[in-house]
Order: sequence, then C-alpha cells, then structure tokens
Amino acid sequence: MAKKLKHNIELTVYSSLDDLPSKDKELVLRAKEVSKKAYAPYSQFYVGAAIRLDSDEIVEGSNQENMAYPSGMCAERVAIYYANSHHSDQKIESIAVTAFAKRFDVTHPVSPCGACRQSMAEYELKQNQPIRLLMTGESGEVYIAESIETVLPFMFNEIELKNE
Repeated sequence: MAKKLKHNIELTVYSSLDDLPSKDKELVLRAKEVSKKAYAPYSQFYVGAAIRLDSDEIVEGSNQENMAYPSGMCAERVAIYYANSHHSDQKIESIAVTAFAKRFDVTHPVSPCGACRQSMAEYELKQNQPIRLLMTGESGEVYIAESIETVLPFMFNEIELKNE
C-alpha cells in the first residue's frame, strides 16, 4: 500500500516481512543474515545489505567499522562496490537494508545514510534504470522506494560538474 511519510515522500509500506512478495522477502532475509557478519564494535549497530542483480544473483555487504573514524564503510556501499567489481555487466534491480542493535530493538525501517544514498544514486544514473530500495528493521514495517531518487530527490549528478 502506498503511504506518504516524512517530508511527503511516498513509499510502499508493508506491515511486516511476512507480507512481502517472495523475491523481496528472500532479499530482506539475506540482508538480515549478512548483518550478523557486520564488524560494529563501536556503534554496536549491525547493518546488512543485499542486492538483487538483473541475473537474479544476490550479493551482500555488511557495515565494517574502524577505530579511526571515518575509515569504516556502510553495508550498502560494501555491497554496491562488490557488485560493480564482480558483476559490472549486470544491473542492480533492488537493494534491501536492515539492521539490529545490541542496546535496543530496531523496530522501524532503517534508511541509508546520505553518502550511501548518493552512491546508490550514482549507480541508478549509471545503469539508466531505477533501483528499488527495501528498508526494514528487526521487526515492524517494511518500506519500499521504487527509485533511489525518491529518497534523494536533489541528488548530485554529472550536470553539477559541467561548466556550461
């Protein structure tokens, strides 16, 4: 069901993981599984991302922290950069992002940080095709944006770099 949320952004909202179509549910479950491999000793916030490529293959990434901030890397960028390095001939169809924490329950959908949104937007522009973004927590609702542009409406792009 479409629902307007913060800042008048319209997303599809499912009440739980069980309500998702099977391909989306599989992607979210893979993101949840890879979140257990995150290295997050400082924030204790474990993020997982799973990407479905147009070949139907799924690649994963988890956040990797470092004592020397900001040397770590978010799960979304780990997964995207891996996908492009190992499957550069394929397009990204969907990205699922989820998280759990040691100190509290994550009962709301987790959204990517600004740097990850911009990185995802770059690949959306590169492949000239929208990338669906699925966001969830440990439990609760699942938000789906049909394009990264939905969650980053004023994205920085190559037009900004041209001196015309």
